[in-house]
Amino acid sequence: MLEAILPGAAGVAQPVSLFGVWLLGLSMGLTACTVTCLPFMGTWVLGRGGGNRAALLDTGGFLLGRVAAYSLLGGLAGALGTWLTQALSGGIGNLFVGLASIAAGLWLLLPSRRNGSCSAARHGAGTPPFLLGFSLSLTPCAPLASLLAACALSGGAWSGAGYGLSFGLGAALTPLLVIVPLLGWFGQGLREGRQWLGIWLRWGAAAVLVAIGIRRLLASF
Repeated sequence: MLEAILPGAAGVAQPVSLFGVWLLGLSMGLTACTVTCLPFMGTWVLGRGGGNRAALLDTGGFLLGRVAAYSLLGGLAGALGTWLTQALSGGIGNLFVGLASIAAGLWLLLPSRRNGSCSAARHGAGTPPFLLGFSLSLTPCAPLASLLAACALSGGAWSGAGYGLSFGLGAALTPLLVIVPLLGWFGQGLREGRQWLGIWLRWGAAAVLVAIGIRRLLASF
């Protein structure tokens, strides 16, 4: 079993197992992750309007992006040590979140993408949720700092990536798996027989995502 050594409250080194890192990710997924990520994913699914099945697929893509990001971050922290924590604290996370949010908003406005249709699903509809999940994982927070500290002391890139993967799988167990599909179902119901409302929802969601993205970009400087 992979183990890292972290300083305890009394300054005594304590081992951290993969299960402990998974619990850390789970605690974040059940709390902070939902609050931070819902404005992005909730706005996305309401704008896309593909129903609860499409929303569930988008949520899966979003969570896959988070797991991929944490695995990559863990590997980099294992190889580079505490340098990565200092780099993330410099605002690079907000930069990536801003760009991903703006890209998601612009995607909704592309005329060739018909929200909720098979054509949309085939033409990269899962890419914006993946990018949002990946970029939001770069935002500094206490659980992420603890993860990177464990990875930095884990002994190398592969062991660090293992910690990141375990953390990401824990964080993937989030209420978003229920809330986002419900929002997709709600948005689909609003659109039935109201084509004009679907257009307003799409443009409104795009404007919100772009505005949030611009705000994050400004926060990164």
